[in-house]
Amino acid sequence: MSGAKALPTALRSWAEREVGVVDDVRDASHPRENSRVWELVRADGCRFYLKIAPKARMYERETLAMRHATPALGAGRAPQLRASSAEHLALLTTAVTGRPVKELPLTAAEEYEAHRQGGLLLARLHAAGDLTGHWRREAEGALYAAAQGVDKQLEQAGDRLTPTERALVRNLAAELRMVGPLPLGFIHGDAWPRNLLWSGSAAWIDFERSRFAPVVQDFVALACGVWADKPRLRTACFSGYGRELTPEEGHVLKCLSGLEAVSALTWGEAHGDPYVTARGRRTLDRLMAGVFA
Repeated sequence: MSGAKALPTALRSWAEREVGVVDDVRDASHPRENSRVWELVRADGCRFYLKIAPKARMYERETLAMRHATPALGAGRAPQLRASSAEHLALLTTAVTGRPVKELPLTAAEEYEAHRQGGLLLARLHAAGDLTGHWRREAEGALYAAAQGVDKQLEQAGDRLTPTERALVRNLAAELRMVGPLPLGFIHGDAWPRNLLWSGSAAWIDFERSRFAPVVQDFVALACGVWADKPRLRTACFSGYGRELTPEEGHVLKCLSGLEAVSALTWGEAHGDPYVTARGRRTLDRLMAGVFA
C-alpha cells in the first residue's frame, strides 16, 4: 500500500524467534501517525499481529489484559499474547477470526446477535482479573479522576463549546465527584464497533485502554455512538451482559458522556476525523436537549 509503514528489522527478527519464519508482512495500522500494527503471515497461513504501543502506559495495560483478563472470554474471543517486549513496547499476538462489526454489511438479526455476544463477553471481562490492592484503589478513584480532568478538557476544546455547553459539562463533572460506590471490574476501555469482530461469533480486540474501573465506563463509547442511532443494539448488549445498568450507573453514564463529547470534539478536529467530531457534537446536542438516555 502507498505510504505503508515498514516493520523494523529488529522486531521482525524478534517475532520470528517466537512464531517461526514469516512469509508475508502487511501494514495493518490505523491511518494516524502513532498507530503501528503489522499482520504477520507464515507460509502455512497462520496469522499473527505485531503492535507497537503508542505509550508505555498502553503497553502495560494491554499486556496486563492479555495475561490476566482476556483468557476469561474464551478461545477465539480475544487475541492471545505470544510474546511482549518492554524495550520496544511491542506485543505479538494471535489473530482473531472476523472483521469489525463497523465494516460489515450485517442483517439486522446478525447485528443484534453480534452486540448481544459483545455484551456477554464484556460481562466475562468485567468479572476477570484480581481486583485487590492498588487496582481496587485505582478503580474506586476513577470517576473522581475523570471529573478532575474537566478543566483541561474544556481548555483544549476552546470555542468549540458555547458558554452554556461548558457550564453543562462542568455540572456533569461535579456530579461525578458525589457518586457513591458502583460495581467495579476489568473494563475494555475502548468498547465500540471498530473493536468488536464478527464471524458468526463475536470477539473483542485492542485492549490498550483496559483497566480496573467502574464497569459503566465501558458503555460510554457505545452510548455516544451506535446506540444513539440504533437503540435496539443497547437492548442487545445488555441482554448478553445479563443485567441493565442501575439508576446510579445510568446517571454516571450521562455524566461521563458529557466528558466524552468534549474529548471527541477536540480529538476529532485535531486528527481530521469527521466521524469522531460529529459524534461529540451530537452527544452534546442530546445532553443539551435532555434526551440522552
